[in-house]
Amino acid sequence: MAKAEGVDSRLTKLWNNRYNAKLVETVNVQFGFNRSELDDGAQTTLLGLVKEMQANPGVTVELVGYTDMKGARDYNYNLSQRRVESVRRFLVEQGVQIGRIQAVGLGALSDPATPEAQKRRVAAKLMIDQD
Repeated sequence: MAKAEGVDSRLTKLWNNRYNAKLVETVNVQFGFNRSELDDGAQTTLLGLVKEMQANPGVTVELVGYTDMKGARDYNYNLSQRRVESVRRFLVEQGVQIGRIQAVGLGALSDPATPEAQKRRVAAKLMIDQD
């Protein structure tokens, strides 16, 4: 019974802290116009992220995909999803457990202060749980 209560206590703590992640670092993976494939520079950037995740098992990554404003809204949403999926696929192929990856494509980034080329990206946010 004591062992069960200990497990229950740990699970309750994990559940209550599931949204208490601290941002460690953000890495931007850039894409070409209308592209969702990873180029050599993107793969090199992601290999550094993989090494960080392998060295720190408590780190998770949140992938958020964006596009520029050119094109239809639905198309941009799907393109941002494809970009996120290509980053997620690369991470999994390199040995990162899929359960440590959260991913979403948000479509076009409408920030006028950001140059168009910098909008075409996936932001990979390394997060660590705060206990």
